[in-house]
Amino acid sequence: MAATLKTKVKTAPKRKTNPDNVIAFQGVLGAYSHLACVARFPKMTPLPCAQFEDAFSAVRNGWAKFAMIPVDNSVAGRVADIHHILPHSGLHIIGEHFERVNHHLLAVPGASMKTLTRVESHVHALGQCRKFIRKHKLNAVVAADTAGSAMDVAARGDKTVGAIASKLAAEIYGLKSLASNIEDADHNTTRFLIMSRQPAHTNRKKGPFVTSFVFRVRSVPAALYKALGGFATNGVNMTKLESYMIGGHFAAAQFYADVDGHPDDPSLKLAFEDLRFYSKEVAVLGTYPAHPFRRK
Repeated sequence: MAATLKTKVKTAPKRKTNPDNVIAFQGVLGAYSHLACVARFPKMTPLPCAQFEDAFSAVRNGWAKFAMIPVDNSVAGRVADIHHILPHSGLHIIGEHFERVNHHLLAVPGASMKTLTRVESHVHALGQCRKFIRKHKLNAVVAADTAGSAMDVAARGDKTVGAIASKLAAEIYGLKSLASNIEDADHNTTRFLIMSRQPAHTNRKKGPFVTSFVFRVRSVPAALYKALGGFATNGVNMTKLESYMIGGHFAAAQFYADVDGHPDDPSLKLAFEDLRFYSKEVAVLGTYPAHPFRRK
């Protein structure tokens, strides 16, 4: 990670920037999504966007080639609302990235642990550093996001206020790190999906692959059991299955799933046949290479 942080930080693209060299993310410069962009695509220009929908629009409209979208964190769970947005993004998942989250306590030059009385950050970041905050008797204040809190602390110049954010945010906003790796869990990792206008060109013989899809089962007894039975009988490993309500309807949920394999694999073909028979709708969001992190 240290080598990644030394990569030159790039700002939002100017008019002459080639869109094929731009990657969009949600948040401000210094966000962990920005950090993921730098780690995975160090030569691309990051484009900060206010909302997830704005990042998707940047790709759809040709202002950026990719979007880096967080979907899960090993401590906080899934990113709120993202599964509602993904099926309607008009984009395809072409890759995944796992980013280890190393939280830093940032403050303005001249501040120290003795001068700090409170710390600001995103609610998840504060929760992930609960032990550190309690140990040092800091007052935790919820902010919109991690990098935004770092930007605000730098602007105020108050030596009594710190921010929990990335080392990259410290470099961008001229802050210093008073403490590093302050997160409670040493497995704190976020999974990102890389989105594109075009699907990935994949050859099933050059795997391993992951296939992500959403589906809605029919509102009948044992529909989910029967719909998923084809994955078990055909030996397809399902690594993720989540349900969520859509459209205010309580009769049947929509499901998001990740499975190991390529749609051209005979086993996955048969599994999808069973799934489609018992489902109202099935939409594949993308098939992409499995990240090496999965083998750890």
